Amino acid sequence: MAPSGSRSVDCWRVLYWIPVLFICVIVAWSYYAYVVQLCIETIENMGEKIVYLLAYHVLYIMFVWSYWQTIFTKPMNPLKEFHPSQSDKELLEHEDRRESQQEILRRIAKDLPIYTRTMSGAVRYCELCLLLKPDRCHHCSACDKCILKMDHHCPWVNNCVGFSNYKFFMLFLAYSLLYCLFITATDLQYFIQFWTNSLPDTQAKFHIMFLFFAASTFSLSLGFLLAYHCWLVCKNRSTLEAFRAPAFHYGPDKNGFSLGLNKNFRQVFGDEKKYWLLPIFSSLGDGCSFPTCLVNPDPEQPSSPPGHNPSIKSAGESQQFPPKPLRESQSRLINNTQSEGSEDRDKRGTSNPALTIEKET
Repeated sequence: MAPSGSRSVDCWRVLYWIPVLFICVIVAWSYYAYVVQLCIETIENMGEKIVYLLAYHVLYIMFVWSYWQTIFTKPMNPLKEFHPSQSDKELLEHEDRRESQQEILRRIAKDLPIYTRTMSGAVRYCELCLLLKPDRCHHCSACDKCILKMDHHCPWVNNCVGFSNYKFFMLFLAYSLLYCLFITATDLQYFIQFWTNSLPDTQAKFHIMFLFFAASTFSLSLGFLLAYHCWLVCKNRSTLEAFRAPAFHYGPDKNGFSLGLNKNFRQVFGDEKKYWLLPIFSSLGDGCSFPTCLVNPDPEQPSSPPGHNPSIKSAGESQQFPPKPLRESQSRLINNTQSEGSEDRDKRGTSNPALTIEKET
């Protein structure tokens, strides 16, 4: 017999799918209302009907495809190189002296490409997952694990939005907005006819009315949300970093990962333009290390952990840590790149504060 604790967890997991189910019901109804009630039952012009149906189904397929990818793409977690060995874990667990803990963490961190710190200057160590957090990695309380380049946990997709699915999330917002705008624009004239009593007195008129209200309302909210995330992509920030700037050895820097508009965009959508509009993974890098606009890099940190295979694989495949922080295609991101605030950072110096264990989620 299953323990009561596990049954409670399973019940909560079922409840987490309610927002996704709500979206699916709305989308299914919108398909019926637009295709059957509007296009087939109401529109009389055959040319207009065909054009509307073709354009609608293209947007519908891209919208559903990107939504599916956002929901079911598994978030990527830190590689095993960021997990201390069993002996180091035991030392950290049984060591009471702060100085000795600092020494252990300093020894582990020096072999990893980690450049960010906590706000107090300590190494970012997760006491729940028992690992050193890679840059831009955060612990998700809903998923109960550390997520690479975590942006936020979205209840509408019941998933963490991070490195592995952020491109899919952006496309989901874009195609859902286009989907709603298209419905609003093509339904407008028939919505006006409803209020002028020009439509036949059938059930279609009520579907047409509610379809216009729903599509126009979702368009407003999706428009603001998409605009905000476009701004984040242009600045190369996550939602979490927008609220709290990442801290480096020289202090907090909200533009620490920004490489310029073009390179920031390519970091999310990739170098190959043919994949930009498709919900296919094409983001650059491995999610564990990112190019920064540091003028004076931390001298204690190497560019990569030693002795690793150079190949990098996409999300969902087995991960291998590269011999450099980034693969060759991504190395172009940092060529000839200077930070807009580089002159300010030159003045701050490169002193590295002592590392301490600090719980940060």
